[in-house]
Amino acid sequence: MYTKKIYFSGGDGQRLKEIFSGVVGVIGVTTGLIDDGLDGLEVEFNPKKIDLSMLMDEFFFKVDPYRQECGVHYTSGEDEPQIEYYLNYVANRGRQPAVSCVGLTINDPMSNPRFARKCLARAARIRSFVAKE
Repeated sequence: MYTKKIYFSGGDGQRLKEIFSGVVGVIGVTTGLIDDGLDGLEVEFNPKKIDLSMLMDEFFFKVDPYRQECGVHYTSGEDEPQIEYYLNYVANRGRQPAVSCVGLTINDPMSNPRFARKCLARAARIRSFVAKE
């Protein structure tokens, strides 16, 4: 069976592990340290049963990217565009598009940076993962 791996950071590894317990298509989860000592989770999944966007839905349902730093770390360059696209969605959800006087739609109606929400979610290619288990 072909499987893929994706890594998540943003809080305690055991708490992250609970997020993916029982999710259909997830083969296994392993807590560990990502790159520079971030607590994280390695998620091995079957891409024929669940895709990256569904895994990120599960993750961001429990981890608020506006209150704590979190990350999605990938090994394959083919995953990068989908992860970046999803994180752009997360950063801009809840905002209503603004329309200018010439009918041009603007994605960020919050012109005052003081009131803009700051998304703390990041994507990066993983350099190392050391399992704790």
